[in-house]
Amino acid sequence: MARREDVTRALAEWIVGCQLVDIPESVQKEGVRSFVNWLGCAVGGASHETVDRALDGVAPFSGPQKATVLGRTERLDALHAALLNGISSHVLDYDDTHLKTIIHPAGPVASAALAVAELKDLSGQDVLHALILGIEAECRIGNSVYPDHYDRGWHITGTTGVFGAAVAVGKLLGLDAQRMTWALGIAATQSSNLREMFGTMTKSFHPGRAAQNGATAAFLAAAGFDSSESGIEGRRGFAHVLSTKQDYGQILDDLGTVWEAGLNSYKPFACGIVIHPAIDGCIQIRNEHAIRPEEVEAIELKANPFVLELTGKKEPRTGLESKFSIFHAAACALARGDGSPTAFTDEAATDPVLVDLRRRVKVETDPAVREDEVTIIVRTNGGRSVSKYVEHAIGSIHRPLSNEELDRKFLHQAALVIGEKRSRELLDMAWKLTDFRHAAEIAKASVPTPAAQPKEAAL
Repeated sequence: MARREDVTRALAEWIVGCQLVDIPESVQKEGVRSFVNWLGCAVGGASHETVDRALDGVAPFSGPQKATVLGRTERLDALHAALLNGISSHVLDYDDTHLKTIIHPAGPVASAALAVAELKDLSGQDVLHALILGIEAECRIGNSVYPDHYDRGWHITGTTGVFGAAVAVGKLLGLDAQRMTWALGIAATQSSNLREMFGTMTKSFHPGRAAQNGATAAFLAAAGFDSSESGIEGRRGFAHVLSTKQDYGQILDDLGTVWEAGLNSYKPFACGIVIHPAIDGCIQIRNEHAIRPEEVEAIELKANPFVLELTGKKEPRTGLESKFSIFHAAACALARGDGSPTAFTDEAATDPVLVDLRRRVKVETDPAVREDEVTIIVRTNGGRSVSKYVEHAIGSIHRPLSNEELDRKFLHQAALVIGEKRSRELLDMAWKLTDFRHAAEIAKASVPTPAAQPKEAAL
């Protein structure tokens, strides 16, 4: 294990030296899957009110309009485009998850990388290389402080995502080891984001700001703007100030041999990841037993305590709040069979049928239950009782989404924004990321055309 004072520089040196050919083919394939999933989420979230308001707030301050706001006609400077695309990719809570840390890795990294690739006219291979290294860095840094850092109240997607974005953009800019070290330090001093913001527009601001700030860190470092060379491990650096745990072996051990970027997973449901087992199980019960909401006396869940800590909102008032309500999610899954973005709208959050049903959801917690499992018992007012045990939710590493399922997820959300035909074309381009000499072509293909009539894809 490296000495405490060597961590930031050692990570920077490895990043600078790592070539695309050094990355295993399996990890590269997962990198493409991460890009496909991220792009679908960014386009799918592009018409959300949160993105409208963010654009209203920052567009007047944009510099030269060199980068695409995905899924929209607006263009901004690369830093503001990274911000907006990071917001839109996360606003539906439908993005990827590194399950060991519950980081959503691609949002900060891909949003920064594609915007800068557009600015600098770089290739799809360049984007994939930068994306994988950025994800690797942010997840390893996350491993070094999780769970203490998260338990304290930091939103780890943003706090580590700024490192991932700095690494990705630094790689695209060709930073040397000294400048990459500075970029990591500049990223470290911008590491923030509070879990208090969950259930509001500001939660999706976190990966957006991480993308913007990480890119800024790389551009500053490229200009010779220096920083501490111990931004991660210094006595007053990231790990010591923001966590009571510092395990630097999680950052440096087995670099290039064990790949965190190969462990990404993709959400089948548009909400907090710890709710997924309950949604999965309630949908299965609905499909197998056709229980109507008015028949339900109680929905009893036995889950890990983290489920209530993260998603314990009993009376969500908005769609964004409902993404953090195990009570709403279970009710909607049983009543509608839905865990997609349409399950977490303002309409669904205030639907009298769902409001009544979620008040009959009871959650018993047990630390012996893993975060990705649940036992569900549905009791009816006629004395009937049915149960379902979910060992691992769909979408987890144990039950990963296939490429075909990623396709359906992409089309289901993107078609509502840019139309089915354009969504299918964009999806095909995303899978062929490394074939493009100009990654900007993919970003530009996400822009809706006047002729496009958005509608739900026929899946």
